[in-house]
Amino acid sequence: MTNLPPKHILSKSTFMRGCQCPKSLWLHKYQPELKDEMSEQQASIFGMGTNIGELARDLFPGGVDASPDTAYNYQWSVAKTAEYIEAGHEIIYEAAFQFNGVLAALDILVKRRGRWYGYEVKSSTKVKAAFIQDVALQYYVITNAGLALSDIALIYVNNKYRRKGSLDLEQLFCRQSLLKEAKELQKSIAETAAELTEIVFAAQVPQIATGKHCRIPYACDFYGHCWKDVAEEINEEIEQINKKELNAFVKQLRYPLSFMDFETYMLAVPGYDGHWPYRQVPFQFSVHKQEKKGSDVQHVSFLAETDCDPCPEFVEKLIASLGKAGSILVYNLSFENTRLKELKEDYPKYKKQIEKIQERLVDLMVPFRKKHLYLPSMNGSYSIKAVLPALVPEMNYDGLQIGNGGDASAAFYQLREEKDAVKIAETREALLKYCEMDTMAMVRVLEKMREML
Repeated sequence: MTNLPPKHILSKSTFMRGCQCPKSLWLHKYQPELKDEMSEQQASIFGMGTNIGELARDLFPGGVDASPDTAYNYQWSVAKTAEYIEAGHEIIYEAAFQFNGVLAALDILVKRRGRWYGYEVKSSTKVKAAFIQDVALQYYVITNAGLALSDIALIYVNNKYRRKGSLDLEQLFCRQSLLKEAKELQKSIAETAAELTEIVFAAQVPQIATGKHCRIPYACDFYGHCWKDVAEEINEEIEQINKKELNAFVKQLRYPLSFMDFETYMLAVPGYDGHWPYRQVPFQFSVHKQEKKGSDVQHVSFLAETDCDPCPEFVEKLIASLGKAGSILVYNLSFENTRLKELKEDYPKYKKQIEKIQERLVDLMVPFRKKHLYLPSMNGSYSIKAVLPALVPEMNYDGLQIGNGGDASAAFYQLREEKDAVKIAETREALLKYCEMDTMAMVRVLEKMREML
């Protein structure tokens, strides 16, 4: 293959990056080493999007793949796409086109009755403004490169789908034409492409102030670099201890106390009957129990295996662990309560027992969210990750292998593919320690609250 196009200036991803922030585009081109390190959670989300794209191909089976032969060799992909079209192939995956220095790779290109149709696949459950711009750029590149499109549409995930038996792709995915919107944006796309091309060739980084665009519509991977010198604004720097409200909170508690925390994972493709896309599937809990004030706490926990639906065993073990009396403290009640509501609907035989648990829930986050107890060292946050070290300086999450819920979800998800028994054991131990830390943190926070009274 000798007739390769010249190296592109903008790809679809760099175009979208530049639309969000020209500074991010310039840094991506010239100083990529300044990017934030990708967390396990971000990596798993990225992988999830890739899996959805590959699964959607089964809606149009039998196609040829124009993905680059080596990483980033998209000029080969452009030439290969032209070769496939010339040879009469009617379904092409990762069809690549280039126009005026801009490259676009379309997830699925289909020819029906002599007309071409384009499909872009997203792992989202709705059509977002950024997706419309994305599709409009593809329409701009493909049509100006010489291929007429009768339609261009978005394929995305249907969150109303409930799995029953084998996966039903026609039910899992929604399709929506964006041809009208794409055509309306063509002039704007051409102008933006020209402006971003100038940015790419600029000698110095554009001076763009930090703001909401650093997180919307996507979290920028230069966030840490751009915000490192920005002083965080703290709403309340003055210490606040409202003893009346704290006392009222403590007085409502009934022994034995249980301190409870759930961990969940989400999959775009539901893995089990009754599950839906992006359901928060509970796979782990930790419960610390204290029979009476000042007594030692006992710990019970559950961590599911990765080869089955964790929900049935989760709910059975949870009911057995919580007993029938006493307050159950959680941190951010709406999360655990919603999971209990879903489990109640899934397992009606446990309905009454789950309802009794829901009636006993108390949200330990409330005194901190309402600033009945606030210390400047909380840095304006009422997250347990901020509250714990402020009240209990000798305790924090820094030394844990898994230190937040997102990474816990990612770690459990990745265990499904892990074959190394040592790695599996280490990861499961890290998950248990993290979840246990969450409930022990609540124990210690309540102790400190009592001391302040």
